[in-house]
Amino acid sequence: MYPFKFKPILKERLWGGTKLKDKLGKPIENDITGESWELSTVKGDVSVVANGELSGTSLQELINRNPESVLGKSVVERFGTDFPILIKFIDAKKDLSIQLHPNDELAKKRHDSFGKTEMWYIMDADDEASLIVGFNKDVTKEEYAQSLENDSLLDLLNYESVKEGDTFFINTGKIHAIGAGVLLAEIQQTSDVTYRVFDFNRRDKNGNLRELHTEQALDAIDYEKKDDFKVGYPKEMNTVNKMVDCPYFKTNFIELSEELELNITERDSFTIFMCVGGSVEVQNDHGSARIQKGETVLVSANSSRIHLKTSEVKLLEVTI
Repeated sequence: MYPFKFKPILKERLWGGTKLKDKLGKPIENDITGESWELSTVKGDVSVVANGELSGTSLQELINRNPESVLGKSVVERFGTDFPILIKFIDAKKDLSIQLHPNDELAKKRHDSFGKTEMWYIMDADDEASLIVGFNKDVTKEEYAQSLENDSLLDLLNYESVKEGDTFFINTGKIHAIGAGVLLAEIQQTSDVTYRVFDFNRRDKNGNLRELHTEQALDAIDYEKKDDFKVGYPKEMNTVNKMVDCPYFKTNFIELSEELELNITERDSFTIFMCVGGSVEVQNDHGSARIQKGETVLVSANSSRIHLKTSEVKLLEVTI
């Protein structure tokens, strides 16, 4: 149960680019790679250990062998042997489609899946880059539907300019899109259920328009204007700074210029570190692994301590 690194699962996307290679060193071989899935047990896309004696073992196999040791007793009680979150890096060379995700209740009913609450940490942004998050006013279902018919949806949406370090929390039902020129880290519930409502009339490599989920989205959208998405958080050096604490995950920001020891004896959860700057050696009771910007490591729940050895690093720490 040493700290585990995993092979990235790379995804070509119509809107992808090359920043995952240029900025994060991912082994991509084309110009349209949009996502690097870092930790996943989504069917067909299960992460595989890349380091140590268990190299080649899938994350699901690790969990199945000893669920409580990997996940934590309380996590197993809630989710069984399902890994409850999905970790990604995303590069948007072009605007992503405008979309939203259903809540747990609707996703279970329609797709036998969890909903998809997520958060974004901006790692890099071109000048003038922005996100779409929510509406710019309260709208009715009828107004929204009319805007799709007359091609005026963009007039109803809220745009947020972004820079490195900005963080956003995206509730289920909130309409959103990552804008061109943004590289970010994403933490989300384990779900791949997305309702795409507008795609700028783009066509795929075969000349086809991508599927829209207009009718499904109508009952899933939150039509109220809410300023609940921008995450303010402290940025004190050499300590743990709370960012997000929701029912699905907890995320902290850690920026270090020296070593840090974390006592996690009472933490009944696995711990994930996403490196968003610099590099660090992550040690637990059973071994160590070094990660640098753009890499992710999983520390099992049966660890009592985590020692972070570095002279300069920025981390997102994720637990349940």
